[in-house]
Amino acid sequence: MDTLFKNRMFQAAVIVLITLVVYIPAMRAGFVWDDDLFLTENPLIKADDGLYRFWFTTEPPDYFPLVSTSLWLEWRLWGMNPVGYHVVNIVLHAISSVLIWLVLGRLKIPGAWLAALIFAIHPVNVESVAWITERKNTQPMVFYLLTILLYLRFESEGKNQWYVLALLVFLLALLSKTSVVMLPFVLLGCVWWQQGRIGRKDLLRSIPFFVLSIVLGLVTVWYQSNAIGGDVIRTGGFFSRLAGAGWAIWFYIYKAIIPYKLSFVYPRWEIDPSSVLSYVPGAILIGCFAVFWWYRKGWGRAPFFALFYFVVTLFPVLGFFDINFMRYSLVTDHWQYTSIIGIIALSIGVGAWIVQRWQGKFQKLSIVVAGAVVSVLCVLTWGQCHIYKNVEALWRDTASKNPNAWLAHNNLGTALLDQGRFEEAVFHCSEALRINPNHVKIHCALGTALAGQGRPEEAARHFFEAIRIEPNYAEAHNDLGRALNDMGRFEEALGHFAQAVKLKPGSAEAHANLGVGLARTGRLNEATSHFSEALRIEPDFEGAHYNLGLALAGQGRMKEAIPYFSRAVEINPDFAEAHYNLGALLAGLGRFEEAIRHFSEALRIRPDFIQAKHSLNRALKEAGKIPADVERLP
Repeated sequence: MDTLFKNRMFQAAVIVLITLVVYIPAMRAGFVWDDDLFLTENPLIKADDGLYRFWFTTEPPDYFPLVSTSLWLEWRLWGMNPVGYHVVNIVLHAISSVLIWLVLGRLKIPGAWLAALIFAIHPVNVESVAWITERKNTQPMVFYLLTILLYLRFESEGKNQWYVLALLVFLLALLSKTSVVMLPFVLLGCVWWQQGRIGRKDLLRSIPFFVLSIVLGLVTVWYQSNAIGGDVIRTGGFFSRLAGAGWAIWFYIYKAIIPYKLSFVYPRWEIDPSSVLSYVPGAILIGCFAVFWWYRKGWGRAPFFALFYFVVTLFPVLGFFDINFMRYSLVTDHWQYTSIIGIIALSIGVGAWIVQRWQGKFQKLSIVVAGAVVSVLCVLTWGQCHIYKNVEALWRDTASKNPNAWLAHNNLGTALLDQGRFEEAVFHCSEALRINPNHVKIHCALGTALAGQGRPEEAARHFFEAIRIEPNYAEAHNDLGRALNDMGRFEEALGHFAQAVKLKPGSAEAHANLGVGLARTGRLNEATSHFSEALRIEPDFEGAHYNLGLALAGQGRMKEAIPYFSRAVEINPDFAEAHYNLGALLAGLGRFEEAIRHFSEALRIRPDFIQAKHSLNRALKEAGKIPADVERLP
């Protein structure tokens, strides 16, 4: 067995196998949070020319064209089935874990294999692996580690081919996501670790890597500032950010060592830059660096290298640059996906060094301890994966761990709203509004939930408030129009639907709602125009097909209306009203056999559909299916 375990292929296979097993719950997970914007509802993912637009336009929210390419290709394989995306993420994570073992081995760090396994099963990494959108972490990580491995091989063999390959693979990592932008510093750190110094030649070799980092880093900064726009992410100045960086580093170290109460959104800290205590974590960190550097030729060498690696790879997310997620929290688990390697390697390396130094006296105990740690982490990771089962599970867990996270309450409320669970939705949206009373989207979500409970007056108040806060928010005008419709205030509703279309002409829903409002006031020609525009924007919009059919039928254009009702029932076979109206038009044209089929479908879906029963009776009689003087149906 010892001989077998020393086989490198077997060791790699064990890491991969354990990773796949512990992430089985993630394979059954669904789409969560921004997976819709990034993947399932991303028009570029679905577009035939999406690859060109990802690489050569500024349409995407950020520049990670290689990740977008992988998902564009996978969309054509998996579509709306999340399993495929999850499996690919897990496999990429397993490959990275094996590469970590190889890199640490080349750096002659003790316990390299166990450190790689710990990385593979560490629960902090679940957020990066089980969340499909974080392909932006798992994919660049593979290229990042390959770059280090190739560069180390170049350092040991001196062959230029390895240097060129390292540079090319680093470019692939950056094109996946520029979260790996600090890699040139890591390479210099590896040189220092191996040689004890960084020479002029090493600095010159690093220049092309720094050039790539700077160029693509600036591209990312431009995209991020464009995505944020004029929004205020953080109000604190430089000293607030400096103090917060110290807090963040110790937070990440704590979660790496004790992965307890991991949360998708952690409480957002309020940092007082005028308080000396705010700078204590940062001061302690600097003190640690100073002590480790002082003893760098002895015991301080390993902790200095590990801490250097940890801090330098975290630097882009320590708060000196605004990142959109920082509006919710200044820290998050997936930001330390790359950095956590330093803490794991140091912890395992120190343990392995102690065992080696004492010539195996603690070997049996160390095996038991290592087995216990691995077992505990496997259990924690297995459980953490279940949080990503679906949107509701994710936000319910977040709200329970961070009750003041308005984002969690709002998104949970929205998820419950989509399920028609209006009472629970009202509770969570109200909680979100209590925490963040001036957020437009929360007002709209709460208003929609109240409308679902049949409380349009209360709903309208929240939509009015949303418009007061942000007059040009198209969705609020659209929602208010629906609430006013429910209250019988049709002319007012029409004005808000028109405003929604003006503000967001690319919204199919706004056009469809305006069409309904116009049809209700008898302006069928205008209504037809807006329903047609809604279908141009969203060809599979069943409601727009149905309403366009109604508008055309209302104008006496029966034959033109039939294809729209037909398409509505193709998209949604359980659309009872569409079946009924299609049946009525077909019966009017003497196509009784087809009409009977659609009336029957309407009754199958809604057995209490009285009009469909009567129409089916008449159609059966006209078709000679029953005698004219016999009532077939009650």
